[in-house]
Amino acid sequence: MGEGQSAIVLPTQQFIGFWGIGVARSALDTVIELGLIEPFAIIQSGSGSNQDEGLPASWGVVLGGMQGQSDRDIPNHTPVVVGTSASGLGVDTASFDAVVRLEGNRLRLQRDPFGRFPLYWLHQEQVIWFSSRWQWLVALRSQQNIDLAAVYGYACFSYIPTPLTPVAGIANLPAATRHTWTLSPSQATLSPPTSEPTWQWQETPHQMIDEVTAIAQLRSRLQQSIQSQISDLQDEPVGVFLSGGLDSSIVAALLVQSGLKVRAYTLDFGEAGISEAAYAEHVAAHLNIPLVRVDATPRQIRRALIPTAQALDLPFGDSVTVPLYLLGAAARQEVSVVFNGEGGDQLFAGWTNKPLIAAEIYQAEQPQADSFTQQYLRTFHRLWGYEPELFQPQVLPVIQSLNPCAWLQTAIDQERCPSLLHRLRRATLMLKGAQNIQPRATHLGLAHGLKVRSPFCALPLATWAFQVSSELHLRGSCEKYILKRVVEDWLPAEIVWRTKRGMGVPLTTWCFHELWHDLGTWLNPAQLQQDGIWQPQIANRIVTGQLGTIQGRRIGECLWLLLMWQVWQQAALGVPLRSPSFNHPFWLPAPIGQLYCRLRKQFY
Repeated sequence: MGEGQSAIVLPTQQFIGFWGIGVARSALDTVIELGLIEPFAIIQSGSGSNQDEGLPASWGVVLGGMQGQSDRDIPNHTPVVVGTSASGLGVDTASFDAVVRLEGNRLRLQRDPFGRFPLYWLHQEQVIWFSSRWQWLVALRSQQNIDLAAVYGYACFSYIPTPLTPVAGIANLPAATRHTWTLSPSQATLSPPTSEPTWQWQETPHQMIDEVTAIAQLRSRLQQSIQSQISDLQDEPVGVFLSGGLDSSIVAALLVQSGLKVRAYTLDFGEAGISEAAYAEHVAAHLNIPLVRVDATPRQIRRALIPTAQALDLPFGDSVTVPLYLLGAAARQEVSVVFNGEGGDQLFAGWTNKPLIAAEIYQAEQPQADSFTQQYLRTFHRLWGYEPELFQPQVLPVIQSLNPCAWLQTAIDQERCPSLLHRLRRATLMLKGAQNIQPRATHLGLAHGLKVRSPFCALPLATWAFQVSSELHLRGSCEKYILKRVVEDWLPAEIVWRTKRGMGVPLTTWCFHELWHDLGTWLNPAQLQQDGIWQPQIANRIVTGQLGTIQGRRIGECLWLLLMWQVWQQAALGVPLRSPSFNHPFWLPAPIGQLYCRLRKQFY
């Protein structure tokens, strides 16, 4: 059964299925009975025994989330490709973000280089289960033991690094990777899969240095990217998540240039946050498109905690998760397709890279200093380095046996990208992009029935970006230089050339005021003690400034990281909230509780 044999292609939005020895349709019936997926179609290998036809394995898959398919049996010798895409544009293997190829003797799982759509798998007895949602595989496990390595990765990065997932035994296929299981008729047991990369982010040997040429080529590639993502649209309006930053503003401008009806959506945190809404209003007025300001108040954030955790599937601890859930809910009232600017920072070196460049120079001069990998680890600004204060004693030995730098090594590959800036871009694409930003955006979109499109996530554009000299990406202190030169005639100068600030979610302010009591609910010492992971008084120590150098906005970010783990634990695993204790300041009114914290810190 060669790879070249024509396959039946089945596009879908969500799926769960199996491939292996000694399984049948009853396995899919169990999935449906558990209520894991609302099926539109059940596809399975043909009736009869695969072994009788010399094919050792049988398979089946449940498709969900879209119409257009019906239950069917497939001849045993016919390959089937099941695929899905965040954009809704996937119609074949080349355009899918996550792909499953099913045959009688072979199973292949594959993900796209940007990591837009996750793909999970579980080896159980002589069967490989695979799914687009992690929680569907968890329901098949009799034991749901938390993987402490995954918890530690989450504490370091605010997401769980692939291939780990929260429960041991369930794996998350890394982006740009293909896993293959193969069986011969003589085999009685499944062997581990072979794994191979399907794509590498790497700089080309000859780098473009001519600015005029680069501007012309980049302008053309940006326009080609947007055209490829609007080819299926007719006269319906589309949405764009407009932060007021450069990348989302460029996407909005490209959509307007293409003649589409565009509606923009931006978050408004009120007076507590560093508002970007004024910049979004400026861009919308310049492009003459309507702008919807979506209020993200603490009350709305509180209400959306559980729905967001359910939508995300895995725990994500970034401050933007719940606000983006609210943004998607508002957009879905008017549009079914939304565009965002995700990927622009990774492709064009938009994050502040200057401290890491300085660190690399310093490390070369002072070899005894922290390694470059450790310096990169610090850029996540989470809880790495606070292990004894963070974790309970019974789990600390396991945590201390792990090396989080190992989760970064492949991404920070000097052989693939000898130039430091290209290496940093490769790392952000593979780590912060493919393991955090992209799958998070997909899940939040799916929760509202939105097709999410990211014009910067286009391979021709991304490949071109690695052909361009670092000096055109970072010109002096100006990041994204070549991108800004291309679009300076499309947008107001104060949008193009202003310093990047990022989304100013006022977490610290909220935690010390409106969400003060919520800290006592979700991070209650009695709950944490019973869970057996975080130190019971960790929230108290953070708010009183007793956890190392964590101050200012990092207080809110670290509290939120822990809170979202606890929320996710209840939403995804059904861990109940236990009877609370009151040996903490969060049950008091916020001003009194904070006064108590200051006095206690002063006298004890």
